[in-house]
Amino acid sequence: MVEVAQERLHENAEYVNSLNVFPVPDGDTGTNMNLSFTSGADRVSLSESDRVDEMSKDLAKGLLMGARGNSGVILSQLFRGFSKAMEGKETVNASEFAHAFSQGVETAYKAVMKPVEGTILTVARESAHAAIEKAKQTDDIIEIMEHVVESAKVSLANTPNLLAVLKEVGVVDSGGQGLLFIYQGFLESLTGKKVSVKTKMAQADVTEIAHHENFEHIGHAVSTEDIEFGYCTEIMVQLGAGETVTEEFDYDTFRNHLNTVGDSLLVVADDEIVKVHVHTEYPGEVMNYGQKFGSLVKIKVDNMRLQHDEVLLKGKATKETEPMKPYAVIAVAAGEGIYKLFNSLGVSTLIKGGQTMNPSTEDILKAIEEANAEKTIILPNNKNIFMAADQAAEVSDRDVVVVPTRTISQGLTAMLAFNDQVDLASNKESMTAELAYVKSGQITNAIRDTEIDGVEIKTDDFMGIVDGKIVLSQPGRKEAVLATLRKMIDEDSEIITLIYGEGTDLAECEEISATISEEYSDIEVEIQEGNQPVYSYLMSVE
Repeated sequence: MVEVAQERLHENAEYVNSLNVFPVPDGDTGTNMNLSFTSGADRVSLSESDRVDEMSKDLAKGLLMGARGNSGVILSQLFRGFSKAMEGKETVNASEFAHAFSQGVETAYKAVMKPVEGTILTVARESAHAAIEKAKQTDDIIEIMEHVVESAKVSLANTPNLLAVLKEVGVVDSGGQGLLFIYQGFLESLTGKKVSVKTKMAQADVTEIAHHENFEHIGHAVSTEDIEFGYCTEIMVQLGAGETVTEEFDYDTFRNHLNTVGDSLLVVADDEIVKVHVHTEYPGEVMNYGQKFGSLVKIKVDNMRLQHDEVLLKGKATKETEPMKPYAVIAVAAGEGIYKLFNSLGVSTLIKGGQTMNPSTEDILKAIEEANAEKTIILPNNKNIFMAADQAAEVSDRDVVVVPTRTISQGLTAMLAFNDQVDLASNKESMTAELAYVKSGQITNAIRDTEIDGVEIKTDDFMGIVDGKIVLSQPGRKEAVLATLRKMIDEDSEIITLIYGEGTDLAECEEISATISEEYSDIEVEIQEGNQPVYSYLMSVE
């Protein structure tokens, strides 16, 4: 089912992209869902299990680590909930199968701060409800899957009636369409029709992914005089096993107790295993406490006062590395000039991506690890990367916060408030506050005729976008830039930054600057070369 669904989504990814509301050549939803689901399918292809619970768990884990963009993250949560419903099941009957869809929907809705109807969530919810109703009438899984597909089609067709912008543009929801292709793949596999899929091996390094999924902890070198708690202690407990069990495991109670015996505490648990890393003066106390909940299957203790430069990496032997930096800022961006701008403002690590390629949760986790810092700030610079960034921050064992920058311009402005002498919370507050003082503009070409928010758009026109909203469409690029800037400027405006991208040149940018300077003599205009794709100009007005 997973293989065929992956193939159907892959085949139709460009069609899903074409349904994006904004007629921008960015290849968003279909690409993100395809890459996310492929990550899950690759992990399933490596499984040697024939149990439904283990294979659905592999799918959920692969999806989580490969999740790209909001659509990919929501998809990962749908199958995370589905996997939870499969726990402990070697096989699944029709009723359990139907309820698994419903549990997936519950998990996905909880993951979204403000669920919007008329999206993939609606299609998932209504088709899951249909599955449960059908399961009251039949114990045939094929009939249930047929009903899921038909209900998803009806729900998808109705999305324009729930989300005005879809009706205005004349498309159905792209995420919902992607989910329908997955469900159609499931049905094809169950019926045996149109199935001609070869198993694909994983493209990613499975060992490396496994380390991320197990939240491996990287210890860091410190000066001997800075060590308050001398023993780096790690234990792994198999919950409920052995003769020493006296208490039932509760994550919060367990973690809160260990927080009183030292610092640098990390506790990661699932239903079978709990892993602990803590710096303490009394490692024996940590072991004794762990034994109250199960059998100790791994113990590691290092005297940090004797080996203060040793780095501990669970799952590998000890490994030498550089001391951790106190701070790191990670930014998502595209274009050599943009990279240089962020670097000049203090960004230490760049993830190449953005509108044309949303990085996955795993990509962001890798960047956090490579940044090798005690405190890390992520600038997504695109609202479609928020969920993957938040997910990476949540599962990372480092101290990480996400500043919700929606554009490159916001990311650059946020860096002006960064202070490496204050804590993460203070930096997030001050950097986020700066976002209110910048207007972001973008110029890109239209890839189809349409009308949105009352703006008539023709193919190959240059669209002006201000803070995510298309405000104009004109055949001339320079004219579109000037008209967009005029909409952005107000009586409080002081500085305009023009960043020109691929396909444009400095001469045109200087002409635009000269015109604006003549019209608004009290506004300073700065020009930067960004080399960014998709957007011929990025503009900010502050």
